[in-house]
Amino acid sequence: MSEDIKLELKKPLDKMTAKELRQLCMDKIPQITGASGKTKEELLSSIKNVLGIVEDESGKSGAYKEQIRTIKGRIKELQSQKAVIPKSRRKQRAILRKKIHDLKKNTRRLAAA
Repeated sequence: MSEDIKLELKKPLDKMTAKELRQLCMDKIPQITGASGKTKEELLSSIKNVLGIVEDESGKSGAYKEQIRTIKGRIKELQSQKAVIPKSRRKQRAILRKKIHDLKKNTRRLAAA
């Protein structure tokens, strides 16, 4: 089926809105019926099935999921410590804020990897 349909998309399917996906289904993919009543996830899965695109079930951050979870736990601990420190101790609060910022940056990097 995928050899019959040649789509030239301006952006990836995952980045398209539900409205754009519906329009794509109605205009260029006649095999998909009932597109107007489907959600974005349903539209994505049906388009990928028709085009023969295989989805990776594990997800990108699957390998680092446990690390991200532990780092986020550490972030919550630091945030609760920061909340207890009075505002007059600016230096101590700034140190905690910097640690929280670095940990958040690490989680974003792990999720992107």
